Amino acid sequence: MELTGKTILVTGASGALGSELSTALALKGAKVLGTATANESAGKIPAKAEVRLLLDFTEPESIQTLTDYLIAASPLDGIINASGLVAFGPAGELEVETIARLTAVNSSGPMQLISKLFGKLKESASAGNEPFVMNLTGMVAETPMPGMAAYSGSKTAIHGFLTALGKEWRREGIRVISARPGHTETGLAGRAIAGQAPQFPTGMTASHVVERLLAAIEADEKDLPATEF
Repeated sequence: MELTGKTILVTGASGALGSELSTALALKGAKVLGTATANESAGKIPAKAEVRLLLDFTEPESIQTLTDYLIAASPLDGIINASGLVAFGPAGELEVETIARLTAVNSSGPMQLISKLFGKLKESASAGNEPFVMNLTGMVAETPMPGMAAYSGSKTAIHGFLTALGKEWRREGIRVISARPGHTETGLAGRAIAGQAPQFPTGMTASHVVERLLAAIEADEKDLPATEF
């Protein structure tokens, strides 16, 4: 896929991976629409993103507002979901609110967003633009981890959705990629919404992961398991 001239939505564009992805896409000639959860974090979206938008996956109304705007106002050739939350600790000690937030941000919110934008991606396919959806799902979708049960469950859920969606949308000319990198040094573990992160070995750099993600998009790859990073 040629990225020059394509319009790409990057959710979580204020985060470590999302911001690097946004900058790299813009340097390749793409028009980047970047999202952040709130006005304060929107200031962290790279300047190379042409449009800054708000999206809170915990609020269905926020998803609806964004999708209504995109359907009415913008072409769309790709979606990269780089949003995510993590929590640690024994499953028996998890609060209901923690589980609900993990599920909303890591699985049910992205499912809602991607599904609602099907029509825009289908328009792109009809124009011969090779549209795609990429979700940063993570290695725990392949290997759920003890002490991370709810997080693993939320990522396993979105991976299953994407796997089925890829088969559904293939006939429509829309590529769906579940990207499952291992531990990456983004600082996410230090911002857990519950529990304390275990002692992880040094992870991959965000730059390495972004380079691999973009290579997969450009080479029309359809799956990115952990072994590909």
